[in-house]
Amino acid sequence: MKYYPVFWEIAGKKCVVIGGGDVAERKIRRLVDCGAKVYVISPLLNEGLSLLKEKNIISHIAKEYSVENIYGAALVIGATDDEKINAAVSHDAKERGIPVNIVDDPQKCDFILPSLVERGDLTIAIGTGGNSPALARYLREKLEKTYGEEYAVLNNILGQLRAKMDKNSGTGKSWFEKLLAAGLLDAIRHQDNETARKIVRDITGQEVRFD
Repeated sequence: MKYYPVFWEIAGKKCVVIGGGDVAERKIRRLVDCGAKVYVISPLLNEGLSLLKEKNIISHIAKEYSVENIYGAALVIGATDDEKINAAVSHDAKERGIPVNIVDDPQKCDFILPSLVERGDLTIAIGTGGNSPALARYLREKLEKTYGEEYAVLNNILGQLRAKMDKNSGTGKSWFEKLLAAGLLDAIRHQDNETARKIVRDITGQEVRFD
């Protein structure tokens, strides 16, 4: 099956996760990081999720799954070790047109979650069509070594410059190539902010922040 890759804005949207264990926690933490309103359906929660509940970061419905739990959800994730519950979650969500992911069971999913390398706002996603999580993990580990935290800073700088360029003039491509050729990435990598600022100023005439 060929999947359509997409980055989805879910801030403020209701997202439901069925399951309260370690696998569910990993999915929940990513949803929380993206600003979703997370509802967790599970009789019990592990320690990490219990702490999130105590801090009012997630909403917890302490009971077994039932279909009304997913009403109004933007997406649903099934992360239990009970195949019957996971199958019910998949069926109920699909019947109502709600995108659903069942962990480790691509046949029951509308979407699968890629392996990610994250550097600030920069995200590199790796997918294998559900064929090999091991390969996805292997590639993620290689990319993590190649693309360090300097790319988060570079991405931030380019974002600041984007707002100041003429989109119809080709300025963006020209600036990007000149900035890299002038050694901007190396200056960032060595935490030489003054040199980095000078490179940006000389090429673009702009001042940038290093947040």
